[in-house]
Amino acid sequence: MLRACAKSLAVLMMAFVLTAGGVSQEQPPREAPPDNVQGSWTIYSKNINTGATVKKFVHINQDGQQLTGNFRGPDQAGRITGHVNGHHIEFSTETRTVLTFRGQIDGNHMSGLYGIHGRHAEWRAVRVN
Repeated sequence: MLRACAKSLAVLMMAFVLTAGGVSQEQPPREAPPDNVQGSWTIYSKNINTGATVKKFVHINQDGQQLTGNFRGPDQAGRITGHVNGHHIEFSTETRTVLTFRGQIDGNHMSGLYGIHGRHAEWRAVRVN
């Protein structure tokens, strides 16, 4: 009788350990993959000093969340680096005057604020391919 009780207790303990172990090993929900921003974009930005709309161009290469590419504006050109997190994008130019773009992605459109020397203005972009 004692042996049967010990065996039953061992089976119950094993079942508890397996059940509890399964709960603690549950994986957290996966983050949504980053939006796809690969390609060429035309950026329409407000000039910080005058408010006039200025056209710029960027080609973005994407590897997961990491971004690289090339930027061309009316006064300077250079490489970019940045990242995407879900629907959020941030990239900076590697130019004489560094521009940092932050914004939201919506399919073939992006918009947000960009900054130069602590001052900010609006920008929007359209994917051209």
